[in-house]
Amino acid sequence: MKEFIAAGVQIASRPNDVDYNLEKIKHWLEKAVKEHDAELVVFPETVTTGFTPNMSVEELYNLVSTIPGKITDEIANIARQLDTHVVLPTYERGPDKGVVYNSSVLINNKGDIVGVYRKTHLFPTERIEGGGWSTPGRRAEVYDTELGKIGMIICYDGDFPELSRVLALKGAEIITRPSALLRSYEIWAVTNQARAYDNHVYLIGVNAVGPDAGENYYFGHSMIVSPIAQKLALARGTEEIISARLNPDPIKHVTYGAQTPMMFDHLQDRNLAVYEGILQEGKSSFEPAKRIPYKK
Repeated sequence: MKEFIAAGVQIASRPNDVDYNLEKIKHWLEKAVKEHDAELVVFPETVTTGFTPNMSVEELYNLVSTIPGKITDEIANIARQLDTHVVLPTYERGPDKGVVYNSSVLINNKGDIVGVYRKTHLFPTERIEGGGWSTPGRRAEVYDTELGKIGMIICYDGDFPELSRVLALKGAEIITRPSALLRSYEIWAVTNQARAYDNHVYLIGVNAVGPDAGENYYFGHSMIVSPIAQKLALARGTEEIISARLNPDPIKHVTYGAQTPMMFDHLQDRNLAVYEGILQEGKSSFEPAKRIPYKK
């Protein structure tokens, strides 16, 4: 990867008002480039509508568009004009009536859609089987850009170490994590820092702020984390932009502010012999308050 400035744009969506939110995204995208010189700009999960739609799957299907489509076309045009890369999270109209994906779209500085990631680990309330609205994706890829190799995950995905590890093994240098996270700040921080440190990648976690149509309220605190788990930027609980310059050679020292050399690589140092059986169904030895199964 090259040295560049990455930004997280932490904004509140107007629930289910796609046209309004697109105009707001454009404004804040321009602001991120103008004020921060950002070459990669990441927005929160489902920023075009808010996370909980509080409507039927069929209504949500009709509200959003395909990819490519109206939503991505407008942002791709601005990305090209501003010469910047954008991670745009949005619900995506699927191939069949009533199929909606929770997606993250990577758009390059030429206005091209480089990749689309569909959230693979749906939060229980989001699952169709749990009375929700999303259909899970089944693939996670890494995309080459002028900036570096970028992998994408979304919110609850960050709780699953295997997913980020797969992206790292595929060569990811940066992982983006748009979110609408409703758990504690501690959970948000520890999973962001762990996924970055586990895999020696930069992690850009951008969390929503404000309410959605389900009257959930999001706390923000977006962050950019280095491959040695240092928070390079941290937002508050309001609308704002954070940014950080990403160093292309980030794991020479074991901690920040010291010259102590780093002599390990979490990917290379894995002992594969102990991982036999990891790809099997399982469940916690402890019982949650409620289990919501879903088709994977």
